[in-house]
Amino acid sequence: MPSRLFLSGVLLILLSARCAVSAPACAVPSAADTIGVDSLRGTDSLAHGGTKPSGDIPHREHKHPWIAVGLSAALPGAGQIYNGSYWKSPIIWGFAAYWIYEWNQDNTHYWTYKGEYAGSIGPYSPGGDPVLKNLRDAYRDDRDKFAWYLGALYFLNLIDAYVTANLVEFDVGPDLSLTGRQAPAMMATVRVKF
Repeated sequence: MPSRLFLSGVLLILLSARCAVSAPACAVPSAADTIGVDSLRGTDSLAHGGTKPSGDIPHREHKHPWIAVGLSAALPGAGQIYNGSYWKSPIIWGFAAYWIYEWNQDNTHYWTYKGEYAGSIGPYSPGGDPVLKNLRDAYRDDRDKFAWYLGALYFLNLIDAYVTANLVEFDVGPDLSLTGRQAPAMMATVRVKF
C-alpha cells in the first residue's frame, strides 16, 4: 500500500510538471487550428520577399533556477511558489505530511516492540519471542521505507523547481513557425468499404 501511494505521488508530480509545461500542446485543436493547406498557398510572406509580421511578443518574467532550488531546499514547495506553480505546493506538503506521520507512527511502534523483544530475551528463551522480533523488524522496515519516500520527494521537489524555473520563458504558444503563422495540422483518413 505505501509503495503504491509513493508511485502515485511520483507519477502525479511528473504528470503535473508535463501538463504545466506543455498544456497548449496537449489541447484539442479547434476549428481555427485546422487550416487547410490550400488556404495557405500563396500567402507566404517570406517567399514573396516580405518580412515576418510584427506582433506584440509578451514579455515573460525571468526566473532564476538556483533561487528556486534554494527556496525549495529551505522549504519544500517554496520554489514552486516562486515559479508561479502554486498548485504544486499543497501536493508536496500533503505527501510530506502524510509520510512524516506514517514515519512517526512506525518509529513509535518500532521502539515499543524493540523494548518488548529485548525484555523477552532471558535464560529460558535466549532467542526471545519470535513474534515480537518479526513485529520489530516489520515496523523498522516500514519506517525506513517512509524515510526513503521523504528523501525522494525532497529530491523531486528540487528537480521540479529547477526545471520549472528554466521553462518559464519557454514559448509554448501556437506561433512556432518561421513566418509567424501557425502550421497546418496533418490529418489522414482511412476508409474501408465492404
